Amino acid sequence: MHVAQAPERRAQLNDSRGIAVFGIVRPCTHRLSEGLKAEWMAHLCGLCLALRSDHGQFARIVTNYDGLIVSVLTEAQTERTPAQRRTAGPCPLRAMRTAPVARGEGARLAAAVSLVLASAKVRDHVADRDGLLARRPVAAAARRVAAGWDRAGARTGAQLGFDTALLVDAVDRQTGIELLAGPGTPLLTVTEPTETATAAAFAHTAVLAGKPQNAGPLAEAGRLFGRLAHLLDAVEDQEADAASGAWNPLTATGTSRAEARRLCDDALRGVRLALRDAEFADDRLAHVLLAHELRRSVDRAFATDVCSHQGSGLLTGTGDPSGERPAGSFGPPPGNPYAPTGPSGPFGTPPPEPPRDRRGLILGCLVWAGLACTCQMCCGTFDDPWSHQRREGLCSKCDCGDCCDACDCCSNCGDCCDGCDCCGCDCSC
Repeated sequence: MHVAQAPERRAQLNDSRGIAVFGIVRPCTHRLSEGLKAEWMAHLCGLCLALRSDHGQFARIVTNYDGLIVSVLTEAQTERTPAQRRTAGPCPLRAMRTAPVARGEGARLAAAVSLVLASAKVRDHVADRDGLLARRPVAAAARRVAAGWDRAGARTGAQLGFDTALLVDAVDRQTGIELLAGPGTPLLTVTEPTETATAAAFAHTAVLAGKPQNAGPLAEAGRLFGRLAHLLDAVEDQEADAASGAWNPLTATGTSRAEARRLCDDALRGVRLALRDAEFADDRLAHVLLAHELRRSVDRAFATDVCSHQGSGLLTGTGDPSGERPAGSFGPPPGNPYAPTGPSGPFGTPPPEPPRDRRGLILGCLVWAGLACTCQMCCGTFDDPWSHQRREGLCSKCDCGDCCDACDCCSNCGDCCDGCDCCGCDCSC
């Protein structure tokens, strides 16, 4: 039964709705091997291009890190074939280089799910009259965009045999549950719609891969992943929500952060156990994302583990000697990298004069922005936006620790580094 919201109550419900929260798994690419980094980028670019191909250029703005996990899981259950990759043309987000990108039903399912959940996010903001959406013309335009995304996601989902109505129903139920939630309400009651939505998406990857026996384990992994997405979003937003008077599941239900952490740790263990029950052809990337990186996401949200390169003052661009920056943020400091106060520092050796065939100012700045958004200037190597010279990322010389530091992904099946590709092994758990 759908419960109508009082206007004053509706204004308090905000981004803590877990249904439209995608982006908790944000791997910093220096922790991935070259092979896994290429695979991760292939799926990220594949999702972006699937959105463009099926739904137009504007739909690409809903590209997100967590959505690509659907594509990763689909491919992990099938034997690799040349048809699963294609070479994409130059893109500013890849420093105007070509690259192999994922293609196929997994990328299309990820696109459909991302569209429907992004549509729900837009409708939430319209209902809350956030920012510019408080203006009727802007709100009307946003509603039209959201409705178009709903139809587009449903159309692609139908072509893949996936009923996106499951996601829409979960979004609708979330609003009613939040309206009724109060002190003493079990926190898992609030996270249930999110869990249901992600479970459906994860389970359908088994259908696309022709592995129906995996549907159960992957549904369980998806359910717990959805729980983590909702809980981590609530933890990260709790202070800001308290300051603004916005609704937050932890505050509303009176749940302590210690209890939230216990639920997150239980969910992490459940995800790993569920993945062990599924049959994969090649689960290396899926394992790294859903075991290693998911654990780091929890630690990052609770401020118990931060990659050392994020604590470097060089990366903050704020001049703060403590080097503090928002948790989970990536990329180089803002500003002109050739300026005297740029990465070289006011007393450092100035960089060499760029060659004459450098890009123009405007095009170079666009490429720089793309590199910053994809963390390439932070991690790994990249082509200089202006001079085309090959450069090392800012964290290439820092000691960010081993990929298995503080990882208990294999606590029940041997040593953590007995085999995941990030440390040159092949962990089967």
